[in-house]
Amino acid sequence: MVALSDQLNRFWEEKKLAELTAEEWESLCDGCAKCCLHKIEDVDSGEVYYTNVACRLLDLNTCRCSDYANRSRLVPDCLRLSADLVGQLSWLPESCAYRRVAESRPLAWWHPLVSGNPATVRQVGVAVCGKVVAEGEVDLDDLEDMVVDWFD
Repeated sequence: MVALSDQLNRFWEEKKLAELTAEEWESLCDGCAKCCLHKIEDVDSGEVYYTNVACRLLDLNTCRCSDYANRSRLVPDCLRLSADLVGQLSWLPESCAYRRVAESRPLAWWHPLVSGNPATVRQVGVAVCGKVVAEGEVDLDDLEDMVVDWFD
């Protein structure tokens, strides 16, 4: 099988995030859904902790937003990631393709644009599907009890 990146322009190596087309921007997302998890920030240290609780819009079977077009309206805390924001969000995981491109690092071998297979993200355990619960199933006041350390 020929990797998708061998068939297509490796735009992520040639452009800065701000130069990407909308289609290129969306294809850069690997679908891990780590950004869709509830996070807790320590107000004293600024350290951010991930929980195993997913946004109510995350489809736990596909690791995709169930209403991507309306997510910011339906979930006011949902950030629309932009080239400017990528450099400001310390909570983006090391594996995040947007962060990697912003830091001039190569995409991971399992990224769909490199591997040619969207399933590699789940096969290597980077995607959160199968590891998280929907926010409607838990008491959000108990988030501190749901911190996980299985990232990057």
